[in-house]
Amino acid sequence: MSTTPGLPRDPIAEAQRNWLRHGWEDTAAPMAAVTAIMRVQQILLSRAEAVLKPFGLTFARYELIALLSFSREHQMLMKKASALLQVHPTSVTNAVDRLEDAGLVRREPLPSDRRAITIVLTDRGTAVAAEATEALNRDLFRDTGFAPDEVDSLIAILRRFRAHAGDFAIEG
Repeated sequence: MSTTPGLPRDPIAEAQRNWLRHGWEDTAAPMAAVTAIMRVQQILLSRAEAVLKPFGLTFARYELIALLSFSREHQMLMKKASALLQVHPTSVTNAVDRLEDAGLVRREPLPSDRRAITIVLTDRGTAVAAEATEALNRDLFRDTGFAPDEVDSLIAILRRFRAHAGDFAIEG
């Protein structure tokens, strides 16, 4: 996937060996796992941002317009979008500012509570969300670099972690 040559050695494996040399046997593997997950997140985010750059989107802004495109009326309260995207309301406000400047969304006050703001996806935003999703599916999601038989295992492992971390209510 990458066109640049990698490092001659795995720096995370080296860090794990350093942990072991310092007598931290019980935390060496978990440290390596956490560090590897963070590095994979950086790699995947970089790939996503490269795919989205021609659309003038970051991944955070894409997530917001994609969320709106999946909603029944292509609109949502800012507070609800913040909760569903699991980001601070300030992050949603910043994303909406940029998306509004680009003509992809507009803000509308809620008639029953003028303090509440609804984010509405514009026709242009709907088209960009669809095109960006096609590009992500084609250029990233179809070939993430994970083997097909690894994907379901990754989803299960990460979902279990997120549930135990309180990311969402555990069913049943």
